[in-house]
Amino acid sequence: MDFESKIISREISQLLWEMEKTVSTAESCTGGRIAEAIIAVPGASKYFKGGIISYVDEVKINMLGVSAELLDEKSAVCEDVARQMVAGACKALNTDFAIAATGVAGPTGGTKDIPVGTIWLACGTPENQQTMKVQEDHGRDINLAIATNKAMLMFLDYLKSENQKTENEG
Repeated sequence: MDFESKIISREISQLLWEMEKTVSTAESCTGGRIAEAIIAVPGASKYFKGGIISYVDEVKINMLGVSAELLDEKSAVCEDVARQMVAGACKALNTDFAIAATGVAGPTGGTKDIPVGTIWLACGTPENQQTMKVQEDHGRDINLAIATNKAMLMFLDYLKSENQKTENEG
C-alpha cells in the first residue's frame, strides 16, 4: 500500500473512532482490496466488522439483497447496484456505514456500453449513499488500485461531512 493510501486509512480510522461508528465492505471487482486498505491500520477491529466479496450476481442477490430484476435490467455494473450493495452490507454485517465497488476491471468483460475500466463505487448508509463512476482503463492491476483509492477517498469525504453534521447539531 502506498503512503497516500496509508494516510487516508489512518484518517478514516481516526474519524470512525471519534464517531464510534462501524463500517463494512461489499466488493465485487475489487475483491477485498478496500477491506485490506481499511485493516492496514492497527486497531481496525474496533470499527471494521467485515466484508462480503460478491463477485457473482448470486452472492449480490442472496447475501446483499441486490434486486435480481435490477441486475437483469441494468447489469451488475451500475450506480443502483452499488447503492444496493452499500445498504445490503450495512444490513448483513450490522454496520453504520459500508463501502461498495462493482465493475469491469479487465482485461476482458467489457462491452460497448460498459467498457473495461468502468467501476461504480458507493459508500454511506442504507438511507444515504454517495456514488462515483470510474472510467479509466490502465490495465487490471492499476484499474483496481485506482478504484480502491478513489473509494477510500470518497468514504473519507463522506465521513468528514457526516462528522461535520453531527458537530453542527451538537
